[in-house]
Amino acid sequence: MGCWGAAGINNQVASLERDEPRYELSQERCGVREVKGGAGIPRGGTGRCKASGRWTRLHAALPIPLVAPSGKVFSDLPTNEMDDVPFFDIQLPYELAINIFQYLDRKELGRCAQVSKTWKVIAEDEVLWYRLCQQEGHLPESSISDYSCWKLIFQECRAKEHMLRTNWKNRKGAVSELEHIPDAVLCDVHSHDGVVIAGYTSGDVRVWDTRTWDYTAPFLESEYEEDEPGMQPYVSFVRINSSLAVAAYEDGFLNIWDLRTGKYPVHRFEHDARIQALALSQEDATVATASAFDVVMLRPNEEGYWQITAEFEVQKLVDYLEIVPDTGRYPVAVATAGDLVYLLKAEDSARTLHYVYGQPVTCLDVSANQAAFGVKSLGWVYEGNKILVYSLEAERCLSKLGNALGDFTCVNLRNSPPSLMVSGNMDRRVRIHDLRTDKIALSLSAHQLGVSAVQMDDWKIVSGGEEGLVSVWDYRMSQKLWEVHSRHPVRHLSFNSHSLITANVPYERVVRNTDLDNFTTHRRHRGLIHAYEFAVDRLAFQSALPVCRASCDSVAGYNYDLALAFP
Repeated sequence: MGCWGAAGINNQVASLERDEPRYELSQERCGVREVKGGAGIPRGGTGRCKASGRWTRLHAALPIPLVAPSGKVFSDLPTNEMDDVPFFDIQLPYELAINIFQYLDRKELGRCAQVSKTWKVIAEDEVLWYRLCQQEGHLPESSISDYSCWKLIFQECRAKEHMLRTNWKNRKGAVSELEHIPDAVLCDVHSHDGVVIAGYTSGDVRVWDTRTWDYTAPFLESEYEEDEPGMQPYVSFVRINSSLAVAAYEDGFLNIWDLRTGKYPVHRFEHDARIQALALSQEDATVATASAFDVVMLRPNEEGYWQITAEFEVQKLVDYLEIVPDTGRYPVAVATAGDLVYLLKAEDSARTLHYVYGQPVTCLDVSANQAAFGVKSLGWVYEGNKILVYSLEAERCLSKLGNALGDFTCVNLRNSPPSLMVSGNMDRRVRIHDLRTDKIALSLSAHQLGVSAVQMDDWKIVSGGEEGLVSVWDYRMSQKLWEVHSRHPVRHLSFNSHSLITANVPYERVVRNTDLDNFTTHRRHRGLIHAYEFAVDRLAFQSALPVCRASCDSVAGYNYDLALAFP
């Protein structure tokens, strides 16, 4: 039996039976020079005979699978019953027409559907619209058999995306303030996919799931054995991903909780000194901590027991620590210590990625294959503060971006669109950097006291400032859409297509007088966490509004019009 391919067929047709329109394959009579088919023919196709030069029906028992961009094979899908499709001055098999149409976008498919009834059938084929949904990120986990009309599903996803974008621009949605802990000051906040974790000066750690608007947040127990309540050490850092929550305390202890099993720690680790930096992988169960001159990586083994995967010794105290995503079996981290930048691989010793004497690193972020960090220029020859982008594989500098007078305080590389990066600076400006040209694509004057947090997607920027202002920008129009203000600096912000989490963390970790424990005092001294939800139509039937479940003595603000809530 010969081999069938998409580029051509070099088999030969054996015999043509007169009684049945059925053709077998052999290498004796006439050879097929080319095939009238493309990337796949789920049923029978046609080929040209060398002897007669005519198009001939080939046997249907040798299907060539149609492979979607996602790698899924559709050889078992039902196809249209049309045999030949008029295509200008020739007739094409239906499967070949599908393979041609798969290179068209939604607008071009709509135009082709108006040509004729035959083309309309092809342009509305389920394979084409399923492929478009996958390309634009709609329902990525679905298979083609989950829905009967993928064109309608695509239209619904587009309408929902348009509604969310309109709500973002007009600040229409739900806003809620997460409940605070009395007699405690907010120390650190982190979030992942709508799940928020917060640590306080009382030693308490709380978790909220804003995806269900259930704000009765549980406390994660720390297992301290003090007789007097309130004597626990401050929480220094908190981190969370889809399955783990991690908290580091001032006394050097580290607690790790499994969110799927309960509120008690599954592992407890102790450092001899205060923990200066904490990192948690967003993809797996890898934790990295820095204390004194040591950096430790922890992860569970096959039996589920936590153990030290790697331990490194550095020359200075660590300021920033990040775990590189998608590294496979051996975790990789990047740490900054003064003017040193280290590349830490679990199977290797600590390696110096960057070092310039007297130029300390001011911020850090990493992606799967790159690291970006701000460098402060000091000394006799002032070159301006810059952001350096390094390749983690080649371990060399790829770009030197910016030339600012102020220090770069934050940089976001991991969540930015391809070839773009956003940064914030103490000179009040938010900058978008083009990594292809090493130039600044856009510079916005954003915050009077400097930028403290920033993130961007394909059309907007959300920035937070030291003065407590959260601003949303449409960077394609260089226009500020709206802003909200709180008293304390914005230390954390994270958003996706339909939600936004912001946290205002105070400078001073001072517990005020309990006699003044009211809502106004809390806003003034103890920090705030806000959750915004812009998919209002989805919340209306999924769960009751938070105000309907709030107790009578609780003071919290809920409003479905942010423009009225924050004039």
